[in-house]
Amino acid sequence: MKPLISIKSVTKAFTKGKTTIKPLENLSLDVPRAEFLSLMGPSGSGKTTLLNLIAGIDTPTSGEIIIDGKDIAKLSRSQLTKWRAVHVGYIFQLYHLVPILSAYENIELPLLLGNWTKAERKKKITAALGLVGLADRADHRPSELSGGQEQRVAIARAIVHDPELLVADEPTGDLDRESADSILNLLNKLAAEHGKTIVMVTHDPKASASAHRSLQLEKGRFVSEGHLLTQP
Repeated sequence: MKPLISIKSVTKAFTKGKTTIKPLENLSLDVPRAEFLSLMGPSGSGKTTLLNLIAGIDTPTSGEIIIDGKDIAKLSRSQLTKWRAVHVGYIFQLYHLVPILSAYENIELPLLLGNWTKAERKKKITAALGLVGLADRADHRPSELSGGQEQRVAIARAIVHDPELLVADEPTGDLDRESADSILNLLNKLAAEHGKTIVMVTHDPKASASAHRSLQLEKGRFVSEGHLLTQP
């Protein structure tokens, strides 16, 4: 089976004054479907740059980023925006929920960009809330939820349009250990039971150990790889 993500000889470079900076240099990577992959490395190692390239938020200077058979490096900005809306769910460290909206309304936001009817949106939102264990919190605003519950709402928002790919930037970085473990269990469930391919950036060794595989980045290159056996 072909991998969902195939990155080939990708370099990301920009010029600062007379200096050329390369956050990523000649990087290649395959990510199988339904894999939960962790990216680790010190600040400035290129892991967030790589995550943004995979999500179609940024574009490489050279190389290919093939996702489900399409080289997204060749898409225009407007094409990338449309592609992301269908194929990618993004999970942030600080949730980025709209304070005045309920959990239901926050989850509904990405669906408003599509052509779903109100009934179709309700069905999708209800399913997403159930999947993240918050069916009884639909009417609650973010201020009425714990940090872990807010992140679950954010995950529901990321998966409500049923994307193949989830990218997560420090999804447990603002949570206590118990809430973090709960979120990691949920991410594993999304990969194992719902076929989601997940790429996660983290500084937390325990979070990394919950993934199927961990890659270490330093100065824009992979320096080690571990197949981690610890599962939540």
